[in-house]
Amino acid sequence: MLSYEAARAKVIDIVRSRLGELRTETIAFADSPGSALGRVSAENVVADRNYPPFDRSTRDGFALRAADAARPGAKLRLIGESRAGVPFGGALEPGTCVQIMTGAAVPRCADAVVMLEYTRVEGDSVIFSQPARPYQNYVHAGTETRGGEVVVPRGTRLGYPELAMAAQVGRSNILVAKRPRVSILSTGDEVVPVDQTPGPFKIRNSNSVSLAAQVTLAGGEPVMLGSAPDELTALCTMIEQGFDADLLVLTGGVSVGKYDLVEEVVRGLGSEFFFDSIAIRPGKPAVFGWCRGKPIFGLPGNPVSTMVTFELLVLPAIELMSGHKPQPLPIFKAKLSHPLEQKAALTHFLPARVTWPNNEPSVAAVHWESSGDIGAVVRSNCFLVVHESKLKHEAGDWVDVLPRRGIS
Repeated sequence: MLSYEAARAKVIDIVRSRLGELRTETIAFADSPGSALGRVSAENVVADRNYPPFDRSTRDGFALRAADAARPGAKLRLIGESRAGVPFGGALEPGTCVQIMTGAAVPRCADAVVMLEYTRVEGDSVIFSQPARPYQNYVHAGTETRGGEVVVPRGTRLGYPELAMAAQVGRSNILVAKRPRVSILSTGDEVVPVDQTPGPFKIRNSNSVSLAAQVTLAGGEPVMLGSAPDELTALCTMIEQGFDADLLVLTGGVSVGKYDLVEEVVRGLGSEFFFDSIAIRPGKPAVFGWCRGKPIFGLPGNPVSTMVTFELLVLPAIELMSGHKPQPLPIFKAKLSHPLEQKAALTHFLPARVTWPNNEPSVAAVHWESSGDIGAVVRSNCFLVVHESKLKHEAGDWVDVLPRRGIS
């Protein structure tokens, strides 16, 4: 049985080695930036010129020759102004200065900007209370970006600064990877649609909803197939439909019970399996295989198990298929606020809440009844990771924490 680290690495290796050519599309984002937000660039975005394109002031104040105000109390003649988009037309002569605004072009022959707070205007003169230093509050042309430089590399997930950079260099559209389509199928005779009133021994299909949200956060496009009964023919038919997408995720039916039929059906469809369990709780009976040129995941049916195994296993596959490099799990350390002991020799992912009293991260496990307890995850903002190598902790121990994606 693989560790979760080894299982995750296996998914990444297999998907990376079997990916076909990346499918792309062009998005015109200038008028609707949200259309490109979160997408992955499929090209290098290159600067069209130097940035800034001129020597620029970073403060409101006065542009001058630093040597003219090397000591406090210097008095210079004011000969004009430079504002953003409307530069001063001439060059500074010794003993003169120009009023300048943030972002404006520094006049020729000026080599410093003194902030407004350190000056006093008297008629057509300016008195400087602090000495000027060469190139203070001054950015040289081309020091931020050079023309021809790659400013947004291929494979970058596009956030607001990346989109702003693309716009700055004159791009109104960008080539991105198409979102991988991810089929989602829940299984089980007990599962009914969300908008249906369940009988006393039925449950609503919450797994499809949580998985669709996780797929969207990962950069994929969810394809909801509903739920399939625990019956071979019907299950096979619905799984066949799932292969119309780029990746298939099934929940439920992957354990060893009498009606856990997913592996049997998928094997009959010609699937190649790479693992069928991992050493974690919740989520031990997770399955990863390849069928008809597509990755296929069988996740446990209990909701918390489904959520955890998606984050560990399915997420990096979607990232790769989105044209993005799989990101490491964002695990960080926090101080445990209470004693904790787990019995099973597995790595445990416990719903938990991390806070920052006294600017130091502190984590506490949230009470939960079982891996079906969605409410425990709602009350949490992370998962506390209790490793198989150390199942008992005292209050004050530093432990690993995996934050929940999609929350602030």
